[in-house]
Amino acid sequence: MVGFAQIAVLVAALPVALAAVRSDARPVLSTPFAELRLVKTSEEDPGTWMTEEEKFEKLTSKRIGFMDITETMELEAMGAARKAARVQQRAAAAFPSAASHQTQAKTLIANVKQSNLQTWTNTLADFYNRYYRGSYAATSAAWMYNTVVSVAAANPAITVKQFAHSYSQPSVIATIPGTSTRVVVVSAHYDSVGSTTAGRAPGADDNASGIVVILEALRVLAAAKYAPGVTLEFHFYSGEEGGLLGSRDVFNSYVRSGVNVLAVMNQDMTGYSPNNVIAVFTDYADAGLTSFIQKLVPVYTSLPLSTDKCGYACGDHASAYSAGYPAAYVCDENIRDSSPYIHSAQDTVSTVSFPHVLEHAKLTVGFLVEASYF
Repeated sequence: MVGFAQIAVLVAALPVALAAVRSDARPVLSTPFAELRLVKTSEEDPGTWMTEEEKFEKLTSKRIGFMDITETMELEAMGAARKAARVQQRAAAAFPSAASHQTQAKTLIANVKQSNLQTWTNTLADFYNRYYRGSYAATSAAWMYNTVVSVAAANPAITVKQFAHSYSQPSVIATIPGTSTRVVVVSAHYDSVGSTTAGRAPGADDNASGIVVILEALRVLAAAKYAPGVTLEFHFYSGEEGGLLGSRDVFNSYVRSGVNVLAVMNQDMTGYSPNNVIAVFTDYADAGLTSFIQKLVPVYTSLPLSTDKCGYACGDHASAYSAGYPAAYVCDENIRDSSPYIHSAQDTVSTVSFPHVLEHAKLTVGFLVEASYF
């Protein structure tokens, strides 16, 4: 838990930090469908108001990273205050120098099944699309929730809840309670988008492949009735393609509620890798956590490590990072060689290498076991 001295520093820093939040009133348009959203494309960007259609046309369709901060304008300020408090109290997380629970982790990893990864990916890709404001937003959300509930049912101690947003596609959070209220998170997003907001978007690599990795890790730990030291959470976000909406809402709530998140490992795309590597990105991420995960890759997978930088708001880890929590991003490939099919009707199951997805699932189980001792 956060100590009283650290809370005092955080409280003292918040007014100054919050004063920096952009306070421009939101313009009002005459038609509901043209509601304006406040969007940032860099840390320095104060934000630009634009419609949902403009977000897609100017940013999503061009693969430009952005955050929609309309409902979470204060997150960066609160995150900056949280980081300042951690530094002032010398409370920055010190992550292990190497894997130290290999026997326990590899016993669990032996139960990871590639067939589950393939079955779930096929089901997700069968949705015409999973766009967070589209016709299938609610039905894809229902599938996500029901599947997590089914997977978690092997261990009655696990709780599953939906996290509601301003749109009709809730995120889903499964929790394995530990002996400590401190939290470690693994995450992925389940929404998808195509070449148009209403178009076909199987989203097999982006990001059914990440979702099934988190699901299979949850299944393995649930079946084993794994009892961690720290509390383990599995986050299945919606609205990522709209500017990290789901994850920003979640972490905005966590900061306000004082949830003590020790680490967040996000995975966005795990199935397309012409170089057959596991990529760990180093920007907009915690250096210590990133270094620790890099050391786990050769221990828990058969693939070589690749590192790269992905730019601003390239995945949901950026929301945790903005909130002041240690976050890291794991992907299937470097930027130059990443899938050319994402955000299109061609992001199909046929482009996904399930042996590669399997390696990500192994890494995730290994990370969760190691992290449960943080």
